[in-house]
Amino acid sequence: MTAELMLASLEAADRASILHPFTPLRAFAAGEMGPPRIIAGGSGIRIRDKRGVELIDAFSGLYCVNVGYGRTEIADAIHAQATELAYYHSYAGHSSEPAILLAQKMLQWAPPGMAKVFFGLSGSDANETQVKIVWYYNNVLGRPEKKKIISRLRGYHGATIVSGSLTGLPFYHTAFDLPVGGILHTTAPHHYWNAEPGIDEAAFSRRCAQDLEDLIQREGADTIAAFIAEPVLGTGGLIPPPHGYWEAIQPVLRKHDILLIADEVVCGFGRTGANFGSTLYGIEPDLITVAKGLTSAYAPLSAAIVHDKIWRVLEAGSDQFGPFSHGYTYSGHPLCAAAGLANLQILEDEKLVDHARDTGAYFQQRLRQCFAQMPHVGEVRGVGMLGAIEFVADVEAKTRFAPERKVGAQLAAACLEQGVISRAMPHGDILGFAPPLVATRADIDEIVDRVATAIRPIVNSMGSEAA
Repeated sequence: MTAELMLASLEAADRASILHPFTPLRAFAAGEMGPPRIIAGGSGIRIRDKRGVELIDAFSGLYCVNVGYGRTEIADAIHAQATELAYYHSYAGHSSEPAILLAQKMLQWAPPGMAKVFFGLSGSDANETQVKIVWYYNNVLGRPEKKKIISRLRGYHGATIVSGSLTGLPFYHTAFDLPVGGILHTTAPHHYWNAEPGIDEAAFSRRCAQDLEDLIQREGADTIAAFIAEPVLGTGGLIPPPHGYWEAIQPVLRKHDILLIADEVVCGFGRTGANFGSTLYGIEPDLITVAKGLTSAYAPLSAAIVHDKIWRVLEAGSDQFGPFSHGYTYSGHPLCAAAGLANLQILEDEKLVDHARDTGAYFQQRLRQCFAQMPHVGEVRGVGMLGAIEFVADVEAKTRFAPERKVGAQLAAACLEQGVISRAMPHGDILGFAPPLVATRADIDEIVDRVATAIRPIVNSMGSEAA
């Protein structure tokens, strides 16, 4: 069989056997979307597929391959651990050396006061864990009614039952009977779309805090257990918080004894140019969710990081309720923990957090210089190695394109033709970028220049027919 026939057979097998996430199922299975792109390898910021096409991955997979592709240090660490101990569980006090050392190192990276690490495999399951911890915490304290969780519109916290309910993007709920009860949503902190005309960012932040206060008052503070939020909105549009946002929000939570869960799945481990988004924005979380950047996706691993204040209550709960009856078969998996250790060592040795801060500043500068004045660009935004360009039909009137035009998807496809993977973000016509933290200034220049080449003819041709 020729190489071409073997590849065609593999593509057909994919369509016949795999149920792909976030994919139009019938159209894909019928071949109407073309063949699947089967990724074969990668190095640095580039990947290549089975057809030999090389692409710059300007989205790091799904914001996760922070140290870049092809890091043999991580592969070697996984191999070495597999030859010694491939697996054992962490139930009933069992452990492994890499899990212990990784938890210890994570607490050194984390904001002050964090005391314990609970391991999972994905950001979704880690946020399920967070909710269970919050409920358990209030049961130990004798507050059985204090159980509701407030999230934000446009927030993303996962796709499982509760984490999908926390997610404030309606298409995650459609036909899945979500959200479940006890989940509330408050204002998305996006100044561009949600602020009243003439209101500056600080005033808008105060309004977001007042909206939160009003929601708590309506529901009753004695029923609200926690507030979960990403330091920077991720899948909801790559939206940094407006000026003064976290300074306004946190006093409301403290006033009503509401726990703060910082979902750092995207922001954690350097993507914002700080260890955590919480570090950058002065957030003082009670619980932190991490995943993607913990291993740079070389192995699936997530964690709920627990503040000492929470830990002391959980500890006391064991005397009342017995063993902490939550966990997964693969919690603290030795291979995943070995990958995490090797990944964090690379981040430290190569000073990639500092690099992300400095190169990220250059990235933000280039995005604004190149795209802010381009036709139909409503907003260019970002922080560190996260960036977005949002397109609108009319910049002056701030009117959106009709959804059926799928402008964002068209622009992302044009970028792909120029050899750059960006992401058409939901909730608008938005191109999102999250390059690996190892990207250099020269890499940033290449990404920006290729994207400009891709989208300039399209936006210039829209003209007055855009709306």
